Amino acid sequence: MPFFLLLALPAAAQTPRDSLTIGLTQYPSTWHPNIEAMAAKSYIEGFARQPVTAYDADWKLACIQCTELPALENGLAQRETTPDGKQGLRVTWKINPDWRWADGTPITAEDFRFAWEAGRAFETGFGGAEFYRSAYEILIDQPNAITIRFDKVTFDYAALGDFQPLPARIERPIWEADKRSYRNRTAYDTDTTNPALWNGPYRISAVTPGAGVTLARNQYWAGPKPAFERISIRAVENTPALEAQLLAGQVDMIAGELGLPLEQAMALEKRAGSRFRFHYQPGLVWEHIDLNLDNPILADKRVRQALLMSIDREQISKRLFDGRQAVAQTGVNPLDAMHDPATPSWPFDPARAARLFDEAGWSTKGADGIRSNAAGEKLSFEFMTTAGNRSREQVQQILASMWKQAGVETRIRNEPPRVFFSETVSRRRFGAMAMFAWISSPESVPRTTLHSSEIPTAASNWSGQNYPGFRDARLDQIIEALPQELDPDRRRPLWSELQRITADALPALPLWFRADPHIWPLWLDGVRPTGHQIPSSVWVTEWRVK
Repeated sequence: MPFFLLLALPAAAQTPRDSLTIGLTQYPSTWHPNIEAMAAKSYIEGFARQPVTAYDADWKLACIQCTELPALENGLAQRETTPDGKQGLRVTWKINPDWRWADGTPITAEDFRFAWEAGRAFETGFGGAEFYRSAYEILIDQPNAITIRFDKVTFDYAALGDFQPLPARIERPIWEADKRSYRNRTAYDTDTTNPALWNGPYRISAVTPGAGVTLARNQYWAGPKPAFERISIRAVENTPALEAQLLAGQVDMIAGELGLPLEQAMALEKRAGSRFRFHYQPGLVWEHIDLNLDNPILADKRVRQALLMSIDREQISKRLFDGRQAVAQTGVNPLDAMHDPATPSWPFDPARAARLFDEAGWSTKGADGIRSNAAGEKLSFEFMTTAGNRSREQVQQILASMWKQAGVETRIRNEPPRVFFSETVSRRRFGAMAMFAWISSPESVPRTTLHSSEIPTAASNWSGQNYPGFRDARLDQIIEALPQELDPDRRRPLWSELQRITADALPALPLWFRADPHIWPLWLDGVRPTGHQIPSSVWVTEWRVK
């Protein structure tokens, strides 16, 4: 009788799954949470680090490791006057008292204090510098709570964003020894598997540089128990190879946040749709081409506008992506509440583009069809993107062909993502064009990518993400004013003006807003893609085996 009952159990119960293998197309260049922004790092660390607050899959701000969102109404946020007479805010977050590092050590106020001090010391080179500029004091005057004083009132004051604790007992001595070189000596890169660095449902337990990591359950995690004993992440930068590993069973799923290109996933669904679950998530992922405005040719706005009108983005989206990726006019997605549909656009118009090229002085065409100026200089650019991403490389070839028809030469030079992002883009070493994507959160003010103070320099230790080097005094004013307007109706005209300025100036060429394909095994349930910069991995405790 017992033998019969065993045979009658569902297959999943006979062979319980205690592991999950996930494929990604990138490997992080650093594991430090605050240094260099990469989607691969955000996704992997979503399993191993927890934010205090985050936007969820419904695009609502939620407590992750706080007990209540601060608000003016509940007294956890209070208006006050700063010491220098400005209107500011005092905001308190009550922290989960059971939150621990994966070595069992409680997360303390000192861990938050160190993260704040390191961010305030701008030679450290942390991203998100504006948060640290505004957060002029941190107060630890009650157990399991932090209070931050800001020198301005902002509509998103309850969101802590990327500000998370760092293990002070591990990192502070390294930082204090030499703040400028800290980014190269952090334990996150020299001792990545140290459990004291991680505080999520999982901890990083093994690392194969450039290839992948293994995550093991955090035995000191006080939240819901995650379904898997371990999760393995494989970084396969070549997307056809990643697809092959999925079909061969070497990976169980491909994360949509950083997986197969849309057209490759659609083709795979036609061939193997019965073997996997496919989900296409539209969201705040903006595919674009950053232009280096220190390049004297690209410094001319007419050239930038002509470049955009020389490419047929609608046709590319229809042919490659079945029209699922909406053509962008700026970095503000139509799904975002502050999108302005009246923003000026630059449709495919070869004749108008040609007139602009002529006006800019590129009116002579040689025997090869490439334009040149009066000095005989060719209209030629270096064009870079992430090597191994089949979709980007295909788009790159199509754009190069369209630009050649317009008399523009592009020289393609691609790099592996970890080099492209950590060395070339973040240090503004690309000669002209760099194609990649930004991922944002709902109504995210683009200070770090557009404000003139966010242009990375050696003096700032390469903090900031204004990689084009864009400078516009009026846009700086708007970016500074937007967060301080608490009334959404009053923010709307500012957002409209921001979109008009960027659509006209084109510091980056907008391509489209991505729809990311998530590919899951039939036996996995509970994954909820967000469509914004907070990855689904943050909610891994909701994942279950069917």
